[in-house]
Amino acid sequence: MNKTYFIGLMSGTSMDAIDAVLVKFHGDIPTLIASHQEAMPEKVFKDLNKLCSPSNDEINRLGQIDRTMGKLFATAVNQLLALSGIKKEQVIAIGSHGQTIRHMPNLNMGFTLQMGDPNTIASETGIDVIADFRGKDIALGGQGAPLVPAFHQYIFFQPQHKRMILNIGGIANITFLPGNESQVLGFDTGPGNTLMDTWTQRVNQEPYDKAGAWAASGTTDPDMLAQLLSHPYFSLGHPKSTGRELFSHSWLEQQLSNYNHLNEADIQSTLLDLTCQSIANDIIKLSATGELFVCGGGAYNTALMHRLASLLPQYQINTTEKLGISPQWVESIAFAWLAMRYEYSLPGNLPAVTGASRAAILGGKYHAN
Repeated sequence: MNKTYFIGLMSGTSMDAIDAVLVKFHGDIPTLIASHQEAMPEKVFKDLNKLCSPSNDEINRLGQIDRTMGKLFATAVNQLLALSGIKKEQVIAIGSHGQTIRHMPNLNMGFTLQMGDPNTIASETGIDVIADFRGKDIALGGQGAPLVPAFHQYIFFQPQHKRMILNIGGIANITFLPGNESQVLGFDTGPGNTLMDTWTQRVNQEPYDKAGAWAASGTTDPDMLAQLLSHPYFSLGHPKSTGRELFSHSWLEQQLSNYNHLNEADIQSTLLDLTCQSIANDIIKLSATGELFVCGGGAYNTALMHRLASLLPQYQINTTEKLGISPQWVESIAFAWLAMRYEYSLPGNLPAVTGASRAAILGGKYHAN
């Protein structure tokens, strides 16, 4: 039986679900064959959140959640194959991002850590797994993130078109495609949905603010917004990347200590503007005008899209649907693409984006047999 397909697995900073895609490639260009979203069980979500902050008995909990996530990723793959009618023997490899629980590239000995044991995924699916994509870039002095700009370049670049690809997951990142021979650039701008989700979960016991309706009902407090935007991360030059370690629940609590008098919806509105302002500021630094295409969960936040449009009047703003890929599946397709690049011994990073000393083949292979 001919092996034709790749599978991409992605679980982002929001930690709400696993996205799984079945992809066929023609050269570097993907065709999405099937997709599936596997919900994150509540207990696993809570266990992951605990691991994102230093605490006791971390090693035992880390080992167990690594295996647990491996089984969940495998379940997502098996469900995807069942839905598509494709047999496992037709799949070349699975590209698994894993679930990041700690991203610390700027330490003296920087590292990044993802859960989702690839040996378990391979054993439970019967398919070879390519994983640990970020480690090689960090070993070469890079940030290990973001990795999707290389994929964006191959898929979305168009000559003479200045394009920004904006991915808004828990953390937001941008890719600048200048439309000429200039270097492609990309980096994390700061929080995407993570702080808004944290506040929504705390106050409303809901996983997220659907369509940004709660934020839209509030009024942003300019003093609180200015304080949030004074975080040193926003003034750093690129390459740079971040995560829940920096924009954490505890950091949000510290910031809110002087604003307990505010209406809860006003706080949510302010957090939404923090995301929008930090994104818009970085986009304008790179180019005053152009085309902006949004992907990730933030693309479905109506209030966020509306506020971005008001901050970037010189940009034509759409989702990546306009370019032929649903915003929900861009990142998971990117990790199928990275698996394909590994399989054919092709580099997967952009040194100008991550700061690595050179382009490199990313990942390691874990055999099913």
